[in-house]
Amino acid sequence: MDKTSAAAAAAPPESGAPAHGLGIDGTEFKRAWRIVVLATLGLAINSNSAMLYAFGAMVVPLQQAFGWERADLQTAVSFLFLGAIVGSQAVGWLNLRFGMKRVTLVSLTCLSLGYVLLTRLGPQIWQLYAMFLLLSLASMGTMHVTWTYLVNLWFERNRGLALALVLSGTGLAAMLVPSAVSAVITRWNWQAAFWLMAALPLVLVVPLVLAWMKEPPRALPTTANPGGGGADAAAERPGLSFKAGLRSGRFWMLNLSLSLIVACIVGMVTSGVPLLRDKGLDATDAARIFGTFGLSLILGRVVVGYLVDRLWAPGVAAVALALPAVGCVLLATAGPGDTVQLVAGVMLVGIGSGAEFDVAAFLMARYFGLRDYGRLFGVHLGLITLASTLAPLLFGQLYRSTGNYDSLLMVCGTIFLFGGLSLLALGRYPRFSDSAPPAP
Repeated sequence: MDKTSAAAAAAPPESGAPAHGLGIDGTEFKRAWRIVVLATLGLAINSNSAMLYAFGAMVVPLQQAFGWERADLQTAVSFLFLGAIVGSQAVGWLNLRFGMKRVTLVSLTCLSLGYVLLTRLGPQIWQLYAMFLLLSLASMGTMHVTWTYLVNLWFERNRGLALALVLSGTGLAAMLVPSAVSAVITRWNWQAAFWLMAALPLVLVVPLVLAWMKEPPRALPTTANPGGGGADAAAERPGLSFKAGLRSGRFWMLNLSLSLIVACIVGMVTSGVPLLRDKGLDATDAARIFGTFGLSLILGRVVVGYLVDRLWAPGVAAVALALPAVGCVLLATAGPGDTVQLVAGVMLVGIGSGAEFDVAAFLMARYFGLRDYGRLFGVHLGLITLASTLAPLLFGQLYRSTGNYDSLLMVCGTIFLFGGLSLLALGRYPRFSDSAPPAP
């Protein structure tokens, strides 16, 4: 098969027609299930997943150990996000220059060393901020950019479902890490929590990277490109170059829509329990109702991942992201005794939240190809991380100015609805070829 034929075979479907029937084609999963397992665990131990969910269990022990104010401790999370913004711009280029496997192994080692250094924290809180920034930078090789790119290379017909399963790694971290961290702190001390976090990359992921991490045969080393997976191999894959992607109006429309949606998701997550408390629920009931968010997030991610493989993805996204808008209406109109309505509202927001990241990774590959996916998705990841950082501050100011969450629900509901609908303007899936990539 010549290069043009190979590119055509690898190209996504030209239209929104289903790739195959309602059943799941197991061929790709039989061939690449190891990639799914590796990427799921790799994403789960990324600092912006594992450390984010572990930090809540560490706040009180660190406060007791150093006398830091709780509000000052919460600021440390912003430094995790800041490091992710910087790292997401660098990791795509590093993967192209040195190869994903090498970059990932170095990153996993540096991540573990960063946790070890955190056991030596001193009394100055700026040390915590600096270490969280460095921790996130060290973890750049385990970010979504790497794992979604690897999955996109191995999966075509079941790409959406495979991405959904891998991106559920963050849910895995949310379920397991806080309880594990709390257990070791109770048994020993706060330093033990960082030792546990240091062990996870080395014990769970490094052996799997060494054994399983590779690109599919069409991206393996050649005589002309003995490194395999480098810039030369990437240039042969179908899709837009980095510069062409940055000039694409589609690219920036996708970024703007999903960044606004992510900002609203973060606003809803950080305000969820306080919003329910303001409805008149006690702390236990509010936490129990908001606990359904995590379940619906995983459900939304898997269902939407299944559907985008079979239907036109922007249409699926528009429907999935309209559901949180309905959830905002339910939450705004529910009273403290309307338990079913409150649960339904929270779960609808959770379904949209689960859909968003899966949709982003899928659409980026479908509309811009895999030639420069790492760097283009890195730009997207940086923008939505910036939105995640700013959202709590902006919505906090909105609450201070109004004294309630009605304005939050109105703003978020509107953005969920119109942000999802704007994705319909992406149009038909493009077809890529090596010789004539489509114009932006």
